[in-house]
Amino acid sequence: MQVAVAVFELHIPHAQSLKDKRGVVRSLRDRLRQRYELSVAEVGLQDLHQRSRIGVAAVASDGASIEPMFEQIAELMERESEAMLIGWHLETIQFGEDLPLDGMKFD
Repeated sequence: MQVAVAVFELHIPHAQSLKDKRGVVRSLRDRLRQRYELSVAEVGLQDLHQRSRIGVAAVASDGASIEPMFEQIAELMERESEAMLIGWHLETIQFGEDLPLDGMKFD
C-alpha cells in the first residue's frame, strides 16, 4: 500500500476578496475529489486573497499509479484558467503487506 500527500501552491490573480478566492478553491477542490477520489483541503495561506496552498492525499494498493496521478493533477492545475500553479511537492510512504496490527482496536 502506498500513501501520497502533495501540497500545491496557487496564485489567483483576479481574486479581490477571500470570497472570490474561496469560489476558485472550492471549484477546483470539488473537481479533484470527483475525478480522482482524493482527499483535498486548503491547508495554508487562508487569509491571503490571491494565494492558496492546497493539500491532496491519496491511497493506492501500489505505487505505480500514484505518481502519474499526481502529475495529471499538476497538469490539470496548470491548465486552470482562474489560478496559476506556482509549485508543488509530493511525498509518498510505502507500507508493506505485513503491517503490524499491535495496539489496533476493533469494536
